[in-house]
Amino acid sequence: MASSDPLGFSPQTNISVRGLNGDAIGYVLEGMPLNDIAYYTGYPSQFADSENYDSIALQQGAADLDSPVLNAAGGLMSLRFRTPPEKAGGLVNVSYGSYNTNREFIRLDSGELGKTGLRGFVSYSHGATDNWRGPGRDVRQHVDFKLQKDWGHGSSAALLGSWNQAIDSYYPQVSKESWAQDGIHGANNLAARYDVTDTAGGSDYWRLYRQPERTLYLAAPVQVHMAHGLTLKATPYAQGAYGNAAGGTQIPTSGLYNGTQPLADELTLPSTQAGWATVRADYTQRSARSGFTTALEWKRGVNDLVLGYWYDYTDDNEKQQFTPMSDDGYAANIWGNGGRTGIHLSDGSLLLGTSNHTITQTNALFLGDRLSLLHNRLLLTAGFKEVMMTRTGTNAMPGAAYHANTSSAVPLPRIGARFQIAPRHQVFFDTTTNFRTPAETALYDVFDPTSGQLESKGTAHVKNEYSISEELGYRYTDDRFVGSVTLFNYNFTNRQVATLISENGSFVQSTLNAGGQTSRGVDVEFGLRPWHHFSPYVSGEYLHATIDNDIAASGDLLPTRGKTAVRSPTLQAAAALTYDDGHFFGVAALHYTGHQYATFMNDERMSDHVTGNLAVGYRLSDVAMLHKPEFRMNFINISNQHYLSGVADPTLNAKDTTGRYGSTLSGSAPDYYVGGGFAALFTASTGF
Repeated sequence: MASSDPLGFSPQTNISVRGLNGDAIGYVLEGMPLNDIAYYTGYPSQFADSENYDSIALQQGAADLDSPVLNAAGGLMSLRFRTPPEKAGGLVNVSYGSYNTNREFIRLDSGELGKTGLRGFVSYSHGATDNWRGPGRDVRQHVDFKLQKDWGHGSSAALLGSWNQAIDSYYPQVSKESWAQDGIHGANNLAARYDVTDTAGGSDYWRLYRQPERTLYLAAPVQVHMAHGLTLKATPYAQGAYGNAAGGTQIPTSGLYNGTQPLADELTLPSTQAGWATVRADYTQRSARSGFTTALEWKRGVNDLVLGYWYDYTDDNEKQQFTPMSDDGYAANIWGNGGRTGIHLSDGSLLLGTSNHTITQTNALFLGDRLSLLHNRLLLTAGFKEVMMTRTGTNAMPGAAYHANTSSAVPLPRIGARFQIAPRHQVFFDTTTNFRTPAETALYDVFDPTSGQLESKGTAHVKNEYSISEELGYRYTDDRFVGSVTLFNYNFTNRQVATLISENGSFVQSTLNAGGQTSRGVDVEFGLRPWHHFSPYVSGEYLHATIDNDIAASGDLLPTRGKTAVRSPTLQAAAALTYDDGHFFGVAALHYTGHQYATFMNDERMSDHVTGNLAVGYRLSDVAMLHKPEFRMNFINISNQHYLSGVADPTLNAKDTTGRYGSTLSGSAPDYYVGGGFAALFTASTGF
């Protein structure tokens, strides 16, 4: 996992599986998709508080057939809220630690409400922390709730929701050159004070990069067991999100453009030096999403059939306006919405860098069967999903192609088998297919408002990523030991690699088409069930991921065939030791990540690193009305390693390279996430 801060407040975090980025992992909460449909990214820091989960499971390599996700080539993260208890009570905890971190959490359990069978919980949390490097402070408020009713033999209905508001500061990504020069200090951080006379003209001031976000997730999962082995599952859902990916930049006070249209306006703005004004670039995204998943399961004899349908509708608006800075470094309205604080032109319109509107609709039909033979020792599975996805987009910037419409219909078959050789030994095999479209930004032309020049060319003729994956493995389970060995193979066409691009001062997600890719490797894990209160665990992965073809660049071909894929460490390993005797408890963990390339030409890479975490605590017996009060200390990155944790924006080549046709292809340095430093956190909690 590539993280930017030790305590998990920052959204600048990336989880990767088998060399596949976080946008290749699907996130589903009780049948509701959580990924951003525009970029496919999941944002775990915006999801529910960890105290409210009953289970978090990562299924590597293949999502379930009925999962409402498009991008799960790397795997599926299945999240489930705790079931509200029948007895009233609750939980409260408080934390304090490094960097003036504080967090407060309270949850109230209603118990059964009268004799209705309804029971629920609601929780609220508040957290805040200073940036561990550079200026800034993150603040997060969060609410979760769930109301549930059970009846019959396993039938249930629930209403659940999660609301999050966060204002996050920004950790600049670094190049290898700047990392070697300044490390975690100096120019690799934003400026603590506003100074229009510095080399950046004040555009590096930290308050210009505060990133606010609000999200709301609502779902109503229903499961009804009917006669003759029939079960109906349905989850309608609705979501809303608004955020501002703000950044500092400078614009001229004359000679500006809206798209390709020159403007005659002469702007009078504060913080102007030599005809250039420092402003905040507000790249805002407002999205509304709704849909439903349905599945009808029929258990008959040795067969378990499923037939289902998923529909999703998303309305996404993305706009970039510019907010002037006062002479003392203040820019109004960090949310960047409403238009009142933006720079207005003489005709009353806003100066814009981007103005896109996209409607995305997804229809998916699926059919599957699980066949159980040999007294349940052999399980055969087969499934088929047909996904139909359309994007209907418009680009309101003058000079841009106004319409940007795409449509895809992709068949996704799968098969699998599991055989119980003996009570403790099992072998398994599965092959699945996945697809995804490029990020939404690939559809639209983007222009520089200071020159009217085209910064990136959009196209409606996007090429979808398609992958075929296979797994072959062995599992062992008994009363003492658990372990597995899994061989895996992926074949990609039009591999979509996530990156960050600077769009008129704002850092925006996008994707690069990396052509074909083959990824092969082996996962090994082994654990010991509690023995004298100790539970050790070890895991490791070997990965060989290669680019299958040369990549087109600037009218030539970059000689990338056979190179190692970006973000694909050859070796990873982890070890953990847990102790819990009912009162004393603790866990120590180490993680090793091998070196990984940051360019498709393999001419720049980040080094390997080892990190270690430690947690110790004591749990009391019940005291009066308090249920098992607990005190815990967490120590993160205990060796205080200063390291690059991941590749933020890979590039084609870092150094000038001769293409296949003889032209010189200029290099561009990639940027990296800086891993969080040491942090300690004390937590006291109790049930009641």
